Amino acid sequence: MPWNRVLQGLDIDAVLSSFSKTKVLVIGDLILDEFIWGKVERISPEAPVPVVEVEGRSRLMGGAANVAHNIRSLGGEVYLCGVLGEDEEGVQLKQMLKEKGIKDLGVFVDPLRPTTVKTRVIASGQQVVRFDRETRDPLSPSLEGRLIDKVKELWTEVHIVLLSDYGKGVITKRLMKEVLGLKELYHNKVIVDPKIGNFHLYRGVTLMTPNTREAEAAASIRIKDVSTLTKAGEKILRTFKLEALLITRGEEGMALFRPGEKVLLIPTVAREVYDVTGAGDTVAATLSLALGSGLDYPQAAALANCAAGIVVGKRGTATVSPSELKSSVLLNQTSGH
Repeated sequence: MPWNRVLQGLDIDAVLSSFSKTKVLVIGDLILDEFIWGKVERISPEAPVPVVEVEGRSRLMGGAANVAHNIRSLGGEVYLCGVLGEDEEGVQLKQMLKEKGIKDLGVFVDPLRPTTVKTRVIASGQQVVRFDRETRDPLSPSLEGRLIDKVKELWTEVHIVLLSDYGKGVITKRLMKEVLGLKELYHNKVIVDPKIGNFHLYRGVTLMTPNTREAEAAASIRIKDVSTLTKAGEKILRTFKLEALLITRGEEGMALFRPGEKVLLIPTVAREVYDVTGAGDTVAATLSLALGSGLDYPQAAALANCAAGIVVGKRGTATVSPSELKSSVLLNQTSGH
């Protein structure tokens, strides 16, 4: 089936209206994305490196915070669970969450770890270097316990749960055991945007959204073409006992796998790829809203593809508005893809 046929007959106004009634619980690693913008006109006399003349700096929500921001931008209601450091960056990120109407009852402060900050230096449209300030140690048992208690408290308030794993210590074995127990008890769908190295924790979730590199790691199969893609996707479905798997493939689009169904290949709709930073967050956020509001997997994947096509055309960690998503859906309902 052509992917855009999935969008045929979809009432995007009704979908966007249902987004506003959908509540999502996001659990994961909170990150402050910092961008230093400038230009390069000379090489340093001290070492063979470019000298960046700084023209500006911006700070945006990243990681699980960006996922939550994307959900809010599309009109959904979001509850966020994660950890910040006791520092200026943590205070700023907390303020950003408040300004966007993100419920941060599950955001805890740990004085023993810094707020994760990713700083990207962008010169003349090119990323020159990135430097990270972080700790990847697991949470302390006491903080982990407080986080789990809050997850249990919020679970019955929401329609769907999304785990945004950036490997910074929030998504632990103990947390996942509790999440999977709650999933069985209350039957909420649980989506995971995974991290290489943590795949052993995810068996039994509803859906995963790995990129190609992550899918290769999960399946131990090198993805070179549709045949190897299909082999890898089917293996991941079986191994992790998933209801669905969405592999994001960059400029090649996406691939949706479901048990007993033929793979649905979804070509990218991006007109111009300016910056892929945070695109996976947008995909996970759109998927969670779509599934939480009652759409099926192909419809949710098609909407996520439209959202991703918009966000990669923006600079920095970006979000998608309801009007932008509506325009993209209407365009693709009538296109010949």
